[in-house]
Amino acid sequence: MLQYTAFGLTFESDLELSPMILSNALQADVNIITGVVSKSGLTTPAKVKPYTQCSVNEFWLHVPDIAWFYVANGNHITVEPEINADMKSVKLFLLGSCMGALMYQRNRLVIHGNAIRFGDECLVFAGHSGNGKSTLAAAFHQRGYNILTDDLSVIDEQGEVQPSYPQLKLWHDTAKKLNIDVSGLNRIRLHVDKYAYPITASFCERPLPIKALYILETHNKNNFVIESIEGMNKFTELTAQSYRQGYLDGLGLKAQHLQLCAKNANKIQIKRVTRPNNNFRLDELVELIETDIKQREGILA
Repeated sequence: MLQYTAFGLTFESDLELSPMILSNALQADVNIITGVVSKSGLTTPAKVKPYTQCSVNEFWLHVPDIAWFYVANGNHITVEPEINADMKSVKLFLLGSCMGALMYQRNRLVIHGNAIRFGDECLVFAGHSGNGKSTLAAAFHQRGYNILTDDLSVIDEQGEVQPSYPQLKLWHDTAKKLNIDVSGLNRIRLHVDKYAYPITASFCERPLPIKALYILETHNKNNFVIESIEGMNKFTELTAQSYRQGYLDGLGLKAQHLQLCAKNANKIQIKRVTRPNNNFRLDELVELIETDIKQREGILA
């Protein structure tokens, strides 16, 4: 069995789980094993959707041609790969969808976003898939900022984002924009033009409080707009940016989740950043956010 660390937890696994960081902890918080998973789903599911089922403390997922997954009690995951399954794809869903469900079972707030270190705090970039979260994080990384999380930003009881895995997942066209050579990188799935970009010395391995959360959106205009979100709208936006919200009802965690959103919305600065949808203009976007955060600190006059 191998041991890894991520999200402030230790994982013991009989699967190789790079890019997770290896650990030598004496006791594991979560066990991950390969084994038999029910093909029909949970015994008494509270919510059933195509390929997923949820009940209190249980989550079931089937990814056709890849694997069946069972997540229970916030401390156990069973994986049954399909015959001839692409193991990169197995690992992708294990470290994504299953990890999100597990973190919900552990009563964590999970934001669908990337986080970078900014001094002794972090910035979180959230938004719908395709709005540029990983692209923006990679651009900040190229300017010397450390990466804290990719795709899943898990907030603990102290309101801090726990580090995830030292990599970014980048589409080929994103890598091209950033002058990153993908010839030596691994695809995250067979036949998918998306790559695992390793982050080594510039990965932040300690949890950090959130300085600000930026929600990325696009419009069909040619300008950038940045606006503060205040009051109850902060709670609404934090709820909307939560990872795979559909899991929560079936897991019986919707009320707890809303409490976590309310608690954290009171402490987090939230802004919406809207960019042109036909031209990323990445350098301008990075400079806009840098200027905004530094003005808050009084660094700029």
